[in-house]
Amino acid sequence: MDIQTFDEVAHDIIAVLPDRVTDLARLRRLILSVTYPTITVIGKYNHGKSRLLNELIGHDIFSVADKRETISLAEYIHHEVCWLDAPGLDADVATVDDDYAFDAVWTQADIRLFVHSVREGELDAAEQQLLQQLVSDFRYSQRQTLLVLTQIDQMPDQVTLEHIKQSIASQVSGLNILPVSATRHRQGVENSKPLLVEKSGIVALSQALQYAISQVPAARQHEKSQLLAEMQQQLSQLKTERDSLQQQLQQTQQQQRQDFDQGLVKVLDKIREDLQPILDIIGLDEALVPDSFATMYKVTAGKQQRAKVQIAYSRACIDINSHLIRHGVVGLPENQQTSVKSLDTVIVAVLGISVKFRDHLRSIFYTDIERERLQREFAFYFEKSAGRQALVKQLQQVAEQLANIVQAQIALKMLEEVA
Repeated sequence: MDIQTFDEVAHDIIAVLPDRVTDLARLRRLILSVTYPTITVIGKYNHGKSRLLNELIGHDIFSVADKRETISLAEYIHHEVCWLDAPGLDADVATVDDDYAFDAVWTQADIRLFVHSVREGELDAAEQQLLQQLVSDFRYSQRQTLLVLTQIDQMPDQVTLEHIKQSIASQVSGLNILPVSATRHRQGVENSKPLLVEKSGIVALSQALQYAISQVPAARQHEKSQLLAEMQQQLSQLKTERDSLQQQLQQTQQQQRQDFDQGLVKVLDKIREDLQPILDIIGLDEALVPDSFATMYKVTAGKQQRAKVQIAYSRACIDINSHLIRHGVVGLPENQQTSVKSLDTVIVAVLGISVKFRDHLRSIFYTDIERERLQREFAFYFEKSAGRQALVKQLQQVAEQLANIVQAQIALKMLEEVA
């Protein structure tokens, strides 16, 4: 797998698991970029990091200064080990504002060499927080962290040094604390004083590092397996949750439609019963008798009968509208609305404005064809209601999420095959 393919595959995973960006960056390095074990040296500036590195390597490779000198990653390969001198650790680094240091500690490092000047006494809050994270990460990834106390030659006595070591050990448990003096080591080497070299602590630190380096291949394999398995489990759990949500939403969608349809049938049945006394007349239907010029302003039998029909029709409309409102149908879709707001109702859209004659009522509420039309058209507006449209949109989103999850699972499988 080349870098471009990896990045494309990782993109599919990040689309579903955005919290895994750092883990995928680490996997990218483990799968594609790793050759030599990488030791990242971290700590506050002016705590002797670069000086310590120079002594461990045996050459003055890294710049030594009394001010913040390292503002980017300084890298050097020596005896098949890659050494990284990260930017000075401060509050920004602890909150991951320093991208260089974050990359060096979490993406590139196989071993972390955490440097703290013994002159400073206990760890400050930022150092303690980061070290606790590194100790926790060891339990997850098996990447080792060594805590190096530098500049021990500036301690007044051994008792003071031991007191500081114990205080730091109580701050962060589970760390291998190694006191060293780069100055003593350099003096011992230059003046051929083996005892001074031994007392510098550099030899013991080098031995601890050699052991940690020997554990790197197994730790890398463990970390790859751990990362892949954890992401696969996370995707599987996420898919199960989305499958369940999709099923719930579909059931809700089906139940809502069933409730609407069944409720509408009951309303239409009730309307038939309520209209029956109005429609059951014997003899002449006075509503059909037109008004004359002479009776235009008089109360006639025809007017009274037409009024009864209209009242009955209005009650039927009220019953239907109540059912519509209960199910969230409160208006026409936006593309059907007019400038006359009083006409922008589903009732008007489906039934019309007014009914005056009994035959109209029979035609609307008593014929099978018309009843099927009413059920079909009211159901159409029900599906266009805001609540139903929101449910459809939610189902679409869940379907897209499920498709993305499946794609991410396929992508992760590709990584597992090359890991």
